[in-house]
Amino acid sequence: AVARLIAAAEPTRSQALGGLIGRLDRAGLLLGAREGMRAIAPRALAGVAAAGITQDSRSVRPGTLFVAVSGEHADGHDFLPAAHAAGAAGAIVEHAVPDPLPQLVVARTRAALAEAACWWYGDPSHKLGVIGITGTDGKSTTGYLATAALEAAGHSTGLLGTVELKIGTERGANPEHVTTPEAPELQAALRAMVRAGNELAVVETTSHGLALERVRGIAYDVAIFTNLSHEHLELHGTFEAYRAAKLGLFERLGRPADGKPWPRAGIVNRDDAEAAIFEAVTRESGARLVTYGTDRGADVRAERVEESVRGTRFRAATPTWGGEIHLTLMGRFNVLNALAVIALGEALGFDLDAMAAGLADVPGVPGRMERIEAGQPFTVVVDYAHSPAALEHVLELLAPLAAARGGGVVAVFGSAGERDRAKRPIMGRIAGQRCRLVVLTDEDPRGEESTAILEDIARGARDAGRRDDRDLLLVPDRRAAIEAAFERALPGDVVLLAGKGHEQSILYAGGPRPWDEATAARDALAALGFSGPGS
Repeated sequence: AVARLIAAAEPTRSQALGGLIGRLDRAGLLLGAREGMRAIAPRALAGVAAAGITQDSRSVRPGTLFVAVSGEHADGHDFLPAAHAAGAAGAIVEHAVPDPLPQLVVARTRAALAEAACWWYGDPSHKLGVIGITGTDGKSTTGYLATAALEAAGHSTGLLGTVELKIGTERGANPEHVTTPEAPELQAALRAMVRAGNELAVVETTSHGLALERVRGIAYDVAIFTNLSHEHLELHGTFEAYRAAKLGLFERLGRPADGKPWPRAGIVNRDDAEAAIFEAVTRESGARLVTYGTDRGADVRAERVEESVRGTRFRAATPTWGGEIHLTLMGRFNVLNALAVIALGEALGFDLDAMAAGLADVPGVPGRMERIEAGQPFTVVVDYAHSPAALEHVLELLAPLAAARGGGVVAVFGSAGERDRAKRPIMGRIAGQRCRLVVLTDEDPRGEESTAILEDIARGARDAGRRDDRDLLLVPDRRAAIEAAFERALPGDVVLLAGKGHEQSILYAGGPRPWDEATAARDALAALGFSGPGS
């Protein structure tokens, strides 16, 4: 249903390129134009009509405007002949290509793709209150909780997140491994929200989406910062560049007034070591700053936190409100996620009693601290933790629960191929220090050799004292790894299946292979004779 709503939002009329050419020129991106092998004035292409926008030559249909973007493995300029053969009306390029296809030459095609998508879909973010959430961890849970709380307060809210998409009242799992999609897909979803009657949009906004300009042109009203730790250095190179990408969301709050009714606010986790710089950028933007955390100086604070296997309870205090918050979610980190939502309500002036009730009604987030129960004498938890900080937080939560039952923690996890290699031994060391047994397995190897990835992680686990074939296993096949962990689990243990969470595939060099972590866990338990709570 969500896919149908997004497809139905596609404009049905062709649009002359004149408006886009003017927009690219005002943005300082337009360099010139060519027709065939002749250089011409851009206005000569103003009357050319486009019937769609894409950066994927395989999606070109007659009349589509093709944008040649250089990707991780291929250069879109090489696909101009294919786009031409498929009927493209023209192309946006960074350098002219010997092809009769009319071409607009720009400084950066990624930026131009975002501008073109905003133009094609009619700038839907200007008709919504847009809430962007960024940070290394907690984006999905915070977005999920925010959507529920905002709906409970009477505000129809759409969601673009890692776990789920929500358009109007329809919800659906996100089938992709990309949180912030390319600009055309992103703008199509925002337009669908407008058409479906949403007044607010919660958009998980990743460092990739910011650095690769996918979110360019989105008129954000609120920016939420969850935390910052080691991640995605394969793209950014340095931690400072990674942080700068995240800060870009808060810098966007300083755009010129556009008549939208929503106040602009930057919401910052004061407990995080990087909070001060996010607070400073918020102030510089002119937006209202609202801080949250357990820090006594935070605007929105958590007091009297109580944790149990049934969830978490605490009292929240804001400048205008105080009340009890009950979550079915475990973990002190989820207290911060819920506080971010209360801070959002404080910034927007919404009914915080209603938002607190909305938080209490959330039964859980798929693939986030999700317990699998089949009558087994050990606990099984599925979680998406795939960064060093996230893995550490989850293990710090689970270790005392296991110890209270006389058990230990068994961790099954891997690390993504063709991504940040530096974090692999860090994660191995974290698990080696906190777990009775570490089982390393495939996450998304992509084109990288699985065994090489596991060896990178294993170095850290060995440094922490784990020994091969005793308390450290390297099992590339994820199903076999889960089976091995369950076979070795003792009564009272907690077995953590980390890294895949809600995702529905594992990415290999040959493409995605279907995968569902919770189903695989239930199958492995059934093979051991556990098929229900009473077994």
